[in-house]
Amino acid sequence: MEETTGHGQSVMDRRSLLAATGSLAGIASFAGCLGDEATSVTVLAAGSLAQTFEEYVGPAFRDETGIDVYGEYYGTNAVMRMVEERTKHPDVIVSADATLLRDRLYGEFTDWDVEFASNSLGIGYNEETAFGRRLDDGEPWYEVARQTDDGDLAIGDPDLDPLGYRAVQAFELAEREHDLDGFQEEMLSRVYREPEEPQMMAGVESGSRAAAFVYRNMAVDHGLPFFEFPDAYNFAEPDLADHYATAEFTTEEESYTATGRPILYNATVNDDADAPDAGLDLVAFLTENPDLLDAAGLTVTDSLPRSMGTVPGAIDV
Repeated sequence: MEETTGHGQSVMDRRSLLAATGSLAGIASFAGCLGDEATSVTVLAAGSLAQTFEEYVGPAFRDETGIDVYGEYYGTNAVMRMVEERTKHPDVIVSADATLLRDRLYGEFTDWDVEFASNSLGIGYNEETAFGRRLDDGEPWYEVARQTDDGDLAIGDPDLDPLGYRAVQAFELAEREHDLDGFQEEMLSRVYREPEEPQMMAGVESGSRAAAFVYRNMAVDHGLPFFEFPDAYNFAEPDLADHYATAEFTTEEESYTATGRPILYNATVNDDADAPDAGLDLVAFLTENPDLLDAAGLTVTDSLPRSMGTVPGAIDV
């Protein structure tokens, strides 16, 4: 059964995609199909996936295929801009916001992608701080957050990555959900905006910051507790897509308006990739290893993977 998106193109469900891209046994035969010259593949990915690729996907893909994965990780908005401006030339592009990739790259750099995982928004925190202790005691997170010192809580830079603008949207939705007059504005005047998404949890881990508004897998990466937001603003429930869409954020530099939407990671291969075959195989590897992604703290539901556009036949290894 197919679903459709606002782009008017079909999105295949997990069963359809697996039929199109081959069985797990086929995936296991990567090494014999890549060609002798393919020794590495480059990836430009969302910062929240840095450890996912460095500690899970990259080593497993190398063990399976003999192909090294070289990754660079930034906020997804920055990733899109680097590709558009051609300051980076990756084989594989991975976004933390499926719609953002389609809006920015379709037509010039790709015309297809595969959604392979989802996530949940909440608070990664240091349980040894006053904020963490109060959260563990069951106090409402928003009341505790209102009483923290300026800069004690961090969000991603909303002009650079979806994690940042999802935090801003979560503040808006929480304000409505809990009847917190002025909450979003208050939080935005109080939080520190971290420009380097992969560094979001470093300050929390050291105790220099009490907490950060992050995806679940980022807390898992650092072995820190994670307080998951309610469904009304964790951006994890597809059935609440219309509700999430009532919150918006417009970036300053590019004037890109992002509506709230469920978190979906997607990947594509750059039309100008230096190693297109290895890139296609890496994307297929992501679709065929949900247990690996689960171990990294991501979520792979029964509806994933799904594809948008016409996935190249070469992905069917």
